[in-house]
Amino acid sequence: MGDTPTLPRALLFDLDGTLVDTAPDLARATNALRAHHGLTALPYPVIRAQVSNGGSALVRLALGLDHEADGHAEARAFLLDAYGRDVAAESRLFPGLESLIVAWSAPPRAWGIVTNKPRAYAEPLIEALQLTPGALLCADDLPVRKPAPEPLWEAARRLGVAADDCWYIGDHRRDMQAARAAGMVGIAVGYGYLEENDDIHAWPADGWFDTPQALVRALQGA
Repeated sequence: MGDTPTLPRALLFDLDGTLVDTAPDLARATNALRAHHGLTALPYPVIRAQVSNGGSALVRLALGLDHEADGHAEARAFLLDAYGRDVAAESRLFPGLESLIVAWSAPPRAWGIVTNKPRAYAEPLIEALQLTPGALLCADDLPVRKPAPEPLWEAARRLGVAADDCWYIGDHRRDMQAARAAGMVGIAVGYGYLEENDDIHAWPADGWFDTPQALVRALQGA
């Protein structure tokens, strides 16, 4: 990934595709929506590539309904209801990250989550996985969401850490845009929910890791 930026006091993670592999449960809900409309299941890799784009993107993928199309809102509600019945049936931390967040759970270190996932789904997920972030900022906590910097600033404030002493780690271009706008070190990861033509090295990041293991190695001993 090149030279590792100076190691931080706090780590802030995107949730889906960065800290937790939630794609299996979101794929289940997406194919439940298709089944409801008499359609066959989509292959898992096709759904996985769209997970970071949110529920509306999954409705578009499942049914071909754009955000403004008739039936989109009802389909999105069906998908989210199917997902919300069990947000952690198969979702798990990416391999190796458990030891990383344990290491960052004791002062002077800290860690948190900044996600565009609504709190109604994010909170039950992290509770089911027994995660205890020092800060959790969700899509509906502030008037703006990523790529705006305000959720990252608020997470840093709650952790008692300056923005420039945080890494923000994510699997989407908007995560790196948010980190840059917030004055944080942006770390792009390539193991998340990337579309076919995504190139994490083209994003405005300060560091790049292709695997969770590589990310953990860079932070070991800090």
